[in-house]
Amino acid sequence: MTTAGTIDRPMTRDPQLRHLPKQDPTMTPTSETPDRSGIDAKSSRQNRNREMQLMPESLARAHMNDRLHEAESQRRALRVTSARRLQRRAERASMRARRAIAMAVMQ
Repeated sequence: MTTAGTIDRPMTRDPQLRHLPKQDPTMTPTSETPDRSGIDAKSSRQNRNREMQLMPESLARAHMNDRLHEAESQRRALRVTSARRLQRRAERASMRARRAIAMAVMQ
């Protein structure tokens, strides 16, 4: 017979109907072994839930970071194009001034 649920949260409270893992007789009891990890199933599940809840926030943060980099690169491109446009305008003004000086000298 199979019952839905997990070891931490069984679907039934009847111990005979629960599927409990068999313990290895060679293993020492858990009270004698020091807990090296400090993480049990409940805190692990809570951490996982916390990470899952924070995932959209970190995804939004990464998305905004990408958008900021994209906006900055577009601003740089706009500055370059406007600088080129101003340079061409200045070159045309310089050529007009040279022509005007040349015409003034010739007359």
